[in-house]
Amino acid sequence: MAATWLLFRPHRRAIANLRAFKPPPTNYYKCPLTRRAAVLILLFADRAGDLRVVLTIRSSNLKSYSGQAALPGGKADTLNETPFQTARREAFEEIGLPLEKEHLPTGYEIEHLTELPANLAMTELGVRPCVAYLKTPEPFAGNRSPNAARDLLPKLDAKEVAAVFTAPFFNFLRERDVDPAIRDQVPGEWYKGSWHSWHETAWRMHQFHVPVTPSTVFLAGNNAKPSSPAAAAGTPRQDERKSTSDQPTPASSAAPTTSHIDPPVQSPTSSEPTGPPGSPNRPASSSLQPPLPGTFYTTPSSSSSSSPSPSLQSSSRYRVFGMTARILVDCARVAYAAEPSFEHNSHFGDEEMIERLLGIGRLAPKKREGEVLTREVMERARRGVKI
Repeated sequence: MAATWLLFRPHRRAIANLRAFKPPPTNYYKCPLTRRAAVLILLFADRAGDLRVVLTIRSSNLKSYSGQAALPGGKADTLNETPFQTARREAFEEIGLPLEKEHLPTGYEIEHLTELPANLAMTELGVRPCVAYLKTPEPFAGNRSPNAARDLLPKLDAKEVAAVFTAPFFNFLRERDVDPAIRDQVPGEWYKGSWHSWHETAWRMHQFHVPVTPSTVFLAGNNAKPSSPAAAAGTPRQDERKSTSDQPTPASSAAPTTSHIDPPVQSPTSSEPTGPPGSPNRPASSSLQPPLPGTFYTTPSSSSSSSPSPSLQSSSRYRVFGMTARILVDCARVAYAAEPSFEHNSHFGDEEMIERLLGIGRLAPKKREGEVLTREVMERARRGVKI
């Protein structure tokens, strides 16, 4: 039976916490269809017993956020489509995640855990994060060594996605790589953060540099087979070559006995750094992420063809930042019932700002030409003055 048998106890608790989380009332359904979007936070157990999350590198062919790391997702198709339906449909189109259980590999299941408060994208969309858990089956005759990354993930639509990669979920609460082997073997640092002023509000911008290895990244251009910067398609890592049909039967197979997770993160104490006065750990009056200089958003772009770009092939880390990073931090906070070891804003999502923008008539069904969120617009939203 598919379950959390692979996961270590802290990660099992994380899944239970997400399952029990009841999101507060949302303004998502007040948004017109053209302003609705959803993303899928798909979690799964890796072979070490830790939780990982699925991410993508967007194709250079896309108009918005091309070449950037993102969660699978996109705009709603109809007003009747729920956020989970939107997120799952988009995940099917982008990474080939089946919509129906019968189309998943034998024994695998996807459980919808919860939704998080809506975020406001820079494109003025209300984005609803949807959290799901991909349950890995216990070993059985047809698959003696189940491996979600091998069995399911390497299916891409090269029109929208240049790569699919996975990241250690718990690590979005930490300032450095939790796995000591990664710290020793993969150059670069995991986290960078900085404070920015956004309409008289201090805003923490997170940047995570996710290490990628042959077993954690799948590049477009070779559907149904994993491809990676350092290995031929379908070639297992040295530590995964035991995953063949001559391995122990389910009765003699065991879950992992060591984990890369360190002790649970505790809530920050008064002695920890707090950043600019009055900013972190307190709700902000304006919570839309700030625009930054164009150079901040420069990322390796993928080729317009289905072949992966040299930059993606050679990179040892992929950068996750902006709204995607913030959503992952918030999701990890809920899952592990803990606060990050780095400075952060305490509020979840942008429900208040979405409500205020709707109240002044800003998030109309059709976006006006040249429409941008200026200081004047944000001030009107704060004061409730209609446009």
